Amino acid sequence: MSEEPTQNMPDGRSFEERVFTCLDSIDARLQAFESQAERRALETKPIWERALAELLELKRSLENVERKIDVLSRA
Repeated sequence: MSEEPTQNMPDGRSFEERVFTCLDSIDARLQAFESQAERRALETKPIWERALAELLELKRSLENVERKIDVLSRA
């Protein structure tokens, strides 16, 4: 049995180098996902702005109808 508990990997890099390389790769992928998520959030923003504008318009219309019903009920 060998005195060395683990064998060196064939590429010659230390364990730490391999771990840091893997972490760098994960970090790069995470940054790419974050960028993609931010871009998609910006793409959907105009949809929500239009929806909110339409809701405000609907609210104003409903208020006008309520006023007319109130006037008619007093007559």
